[in-house]
Order: sequence, then structure tokens, then C-alpha cells
Amino acid sequence: MAWKTLDDMDLAGKRVLTRVDLNVPMDDGRITDTTRIDRIVPTLKDIVAAGGTPVLLAHFGRPKGKHVPEMSLRPVVPALEAACGLPVTFAADCRGPAAAAAIDAVAPGGVVLLENTRFYPGEEKNDPDLASDFAELGDIYCNDAFSAAHRAHASTEALARALPACAGRLMQAELSALEAALGDPVRPVVAVVGGAKVSTKLDLLGNLVGKVDHLVIGGGMANTFLAAQGIDVGKSLAEHDMTATASDIMAKAEAAGCEIILPSDVVVAREFKAGAENETVAADACPGDAMILDAGPETVARIAATLDSAKTLIWNGPLGAFEIPPFDTATNAAAQQAAEMTAAGGLTSVAGGGDTVAALNQAGAAERFTYISTAGGAFLEWMEGKALPGVAALNG
Repeated sequence: MAWKTLDDMDLAGKRVLTRVDLNVPMDDGRITDTTRIDRIVPTLKDIVAAGGTPVLLAHFGRPKGKHVPEMSLRPVVPALEAACGLPVTFAADCRGPAAAAAIDAVAPGGVVLLENTRFYPGEEKNDPDLASDFAELGDIYCNDAFSAAHRAHASTEALARALPACAGRLMQAELSALEAALGDPVRPVVAVVGGAKVSTKLDLLGNLVGKVDHLVIGGGMANTFLAAQGIDVGKSLAEHDMTATASDIMAKAEAAGCEIILPSDVVVAREFKAGAENETVAADACPGDAMILDAGPETVARIAATLDSAKTLIWNGPLGAFEIPPFDTATNAAAQQAAEMTAAGGLTSVAGGGDTVAALNQAGAAERFTYISTAGGAFLEWMEGKALPGVAALNG
């Protein structure tokens, strides 16, 4: 762990420029999900408790370098105050006199929220001049936005090199969880990768086969791998133009000693709707007019046996069409088992990605996982083995 945390910094009397993710979903000016706000509260409270003043840098939407009133961060203030229990002052700019005046006026124990960093074109261009203007507003830089760490922007990369820098509590938790899962994990390591398309997860699969002991492939992706073995998957979702790539991945896995687990039996139906008539057949016996929508009980049992011996689990993507019962059976069963093993102390489980979070929540398993990442793209790029500019900058 080369990066520093808040514990390594003297925050007393310091203005702490804190990059956070406040790109929250809104409907008619009302925040519909405060998860991202709730997750930064520990960082804000710890900075204040240490005598510092959190000065928040964040983006909202995609204004493309222009001042778009509808994308102002001002509407976030009430929810931010409610979440952290601290007074929040809003600055109508994120650089220059207006920002400096707001920071100078804040009382001890207060928080300053600066306006949308993406109102300036230099933000997404990682402009050093904009980063320099940011740096003049603070004494210490704290990055608590892992979800934006895969972007080399002025507030995530250049600014981290302009001031003494550290990770906030959310960033610290995310990096620690990912290090435990992929950096130096306790073995055996199992990865569950599902979802619709192999093409969107090529780098992920290519990286994982060299790092995990068992790779469970589910969802529409599994159909492409079955097709690569010459199996007729009927009308199932599959990328038939990716079968050669799937074969290459299987060959790399074999060479690396990674066992790939594909469905040996599947649940098929003629239509994709709740309660559709369905049947369980061998993976190589899908009727020509049917589609594979979930893994069958034999496959679920094999996954369960693999999880039983695991010490570390990385999960990205569902094992079937989890949105519609009964095609959520495999996902629910594996998720609940992983959650129970984690709660019992026998498994470190890390999961991330939009569909993944939704599937684990639906299974009632998310709260018992070791760590659930809401970072999306940054989580995937880390799993793909790519360097994240916002993290690399913290390493100096």
C-alpha cells in the first residue's frame, strides 16, 4: 500500500480539497438515491474531527466544459447536510475569488461544496492550469472518489500531484478490498463473471484467468463459450462472432491452471417473461426454438461445491436473466451461499458493477458481502489489471 490515508496527514487547521462522487440520480430536482452521498460521510466527519475543513470537488452530469445551470451541484446541499449533520456552504464556482471567499468564510466544523468541476473544459483535459487554480484553494488533497479514479482529470490526477495527497475513507476501503481480492488474495480464489456479452469483458476475462483458481462464467456470456465448444444454443443470446476469442480464453485458462466452470445443465424457455413455461435440459440439448435463461440445478451444485472450498470471491455480473423469476435461481443460490460464508468469516467477497449490485440486492445477499463497489467503470478497469490514473497519482 503505497498511498497515504487521512491518518497519515496533519489536518489541523488545514483546508482539505476532497474529491468526491456526487453524481447522484435526480428526478425533477429531487435526489432519488443518496448512496454516493452516504458513503462519503465518514471522510467528511474524520476531516472535521481532526480540525480540518473539507472543501469538496465533484462533477455532475456531462456539461462538456460549459456552465449548464441544470447541472449545478447546488441542489445536492440539503441532502449532503442531512447525511453528514454538518453545515454545508455552497460556492458558485470551483476556482477563483468566489470559491476562495466561500472557503474563507466557513466556520470551523463546516463543509464547503464547490460548483461542478466539469463546467470548465480543462477538467476533463487534465489541464495543469486548472489544477493549479484548485490547489490554491487548499493545503491537502484527499481523493474519496474511486468511481472517478479511472479518469485522468484535473481534479483526480493533476491536482493529486500538486498538493500533499491521500485517500479518503471510501477510497481506502475500496482499494483495500480490491487488494485483498486481486493483489495478494488468500487462495483458492473464485471469480464469478456473468452478463450478456463476452466482447465487453475481454480484458477482464483475460486478466482473471491468470490470477484466479476457478472462473465461473454465466449469463449470455456462457452461451458464447458453449457455442465455442460446438454446442447448439438455439435462440439464446450469444455472440457467435466471438467464439474464437472464447476458445482462446479457455486455452489461456488451461495453460494458467485456472478451471473454467460453464453450465452443464440449463433452464430454457420459448419466451422471456415472468412465469414462462420452462424446462431444464443438458447444456448440449437446448431445443432449436428455445433460449437458455439460467443455469440448471446440476450447475448450481457444482458452483456451490467450488464456493465451499474458496477463501476469496470476486463477482461481476449475474448467472442468468435474474430480473425475471424463475430465471434468478442460480444467481440467488450462489449469492446467498457466498453471503453466508462471508458472514461466517470463511470468505472474503468483493463484488461490483451495476447489474451485480442489483442482483445481489435482489438476492438479499449484498449486505453480507465483504465489500460491494458502486464504482462501475473504475471497478472493472481495476479487475482488468489496468492502472487507474487517480490511484497512481496518490502513489506519488
